[in-house]
Amino acid sequence: MSTPIFSNHGCRLNQYELEAMKELAGDAGLKDAVVVNTCAVTAEAVRKARQDIRKLRKANPNARLIVTGCAAQTEPTTFTDMDEVDVVIGNTEKMLGDTWRGLAADFIGETEALQVDDIMSVTETAGHLIDGFGTRSRAYVQVQNGCDHRCTFCIIPYGRGNSRSVPAGVVVDQIKRLVDKGFNEVVLTGVDLTSWGADLPAAPKLGDLVMRILRLVPDLPRLRISSIDSIEVDENLMQAIATEARLMPHLHLSLQHGDDMILKRMKRRHLRDDAIDFCTQARKLRPDMTFGADIIAGFPTETDAMFENSLKLIEECDLTWMHVFPYSAREGTPAARMPPVNGAIIKVRAAKLRASGDVQVQRHLTAQVGQLHQVLMEKPHMGRTAQFAEVRFIEPQTEGAIVATTITGQEGTQLTA
Repeated sequence: MSTPIFSNHGCRLNQYELEAMKELAGDAGLKDAVVVNTCAVTAEAVRKARQDIRKLRKANPNARLIVTGCAAQTEPTTFTDMDEVDVVIGNTEKMLGDTWRGLAADFIGETEALQVDDIMSVTETAGHLIDGFGTRSRAYVQVQNGCDHRCTFCIIPYGRGNSRSVPAGVVVDQIKRLVDKGFNEVVLTGVDLTSWGADLPAAPKLGDLVMRILRLVPDLPRLRISSIDSIEVDENLMQAIATEARLMPHLHLSLQHGDDMILKRMKRRHLRDDAIDFCTQARKLRPDMTFGADIIAGFPTETDAMFENSLKLIEECDLTWMHVFPYSAREGTPAARMPPVNGAIIKVRAAKLRASGDVQVQRHLTAQVGQLHQVLMEKPHMGRTAQFAEVRFIEPQTEGAIVATTITGQEGTQLTA
């Protein structure tokens, strides 16, 4: 073994950052190492990370094992206490070239076993270009990190710190370079994307950034936004939805629940009618808009009636791509002290939410048959529509190209062309 092995846990942002770490480690010349990027969302996520570490150590007994990510940030001693682990680095440190150069230069002799600073003291976020998981189809640009909100179920602010934004000029320059390299789609990413700009001079909004990118990078064919908080969407972002064809008609919404009382106990900033109104308005502005959403099943105190409100929200918002999370208590969060729902009931409710989501996906895919779509090719035989549906091609296409095609059919969760 010489090239480092990387193992990722958790969210898409973790995946994006893992790609950046690969580049940083490669540039530093790190060899014979295993890097585990952890998640702190649930206690189960931490358990799985520990299990993964033990397996990786057993498979790579002579490698240097490095642990980083949100769980490493929030509970570093959990990992420093493991015999399998050599070094633990925090979320800030993992994105610094100096960290990786130090690891590569002298891992055993002088490198500190614990490199985790107070992330709440971090005031800036560097933008990282991430080229899209080994493909040439799309690139990811991290424009924001951290979160100023304190939802009662979430420990992520303590792993990511307070909200920090990458200045618009830096973002635009990055995207111009990506377009020059041939990327046809760029995805804006962040922990709390709709809070972008609040810490910058004049406090611009995410919609301002989107409009600026589309104006100043006219050669960018497709701009996509990752998960957003619908209650924080500003007027310019709605304007972009209505007028900018290059902004992709797919929004993933951080909804979490469909019952007002549960939303209040979660300390969310919206009510169910806010979510419904946003989806209705956005679809009026852009009829081909599709929505994904995060929904938690079995949040503490959730009754059958409260759960039914979440189930009904899927149809009322016409959600298509669902991320369903069975609630799992996270030590250190207020929700962990609330009266829990029985685990078996949580499992059943999560299954019902997923089943409803599956119905919505099939409904969406069926409606696409016979329609003309612009498909961004991720692999020779697979691409995605603007609404992010997978399309399987019989004939191979050029990776990274945008192909105009008429959808001929549907097989499972894929369209065919």
